[in-house]
Amino acid sequence: MNKKQKMLKKTAKRAKARHNKHTPPTVKKYISKGDRAKMLAQEQAEMAAKANAAEKAAKVEGEQEVAVETVETAEQKEASQAAEAKASE
Repeated sequence: MNKKQKMLKKTAKRAKARHNKHTPPTVKKYISKGDRAKMLAQEQAEMAAKANAAEKAAKVEGEQEVAVETVETAEQKEASQAAEAKASE
């Protein structure tokens, strides 16, 4: 190899090394403590709201189940009273 070819080879190797070394920058915006605290408080408020909504939905379902059970028991009482009335006749 002559001197010019060696120079080209070295520059190509350097260019390849620079290209391989390059990593795309990760842009992270600085978030102050106050902003982080606000974001955390907002997330906690959302979680609490979801929990409350789920709890209310569970209560409503529970009330409907209780209502169905009371209707069934009322029907059972009426049936038992009718049976007693027939038995006493």
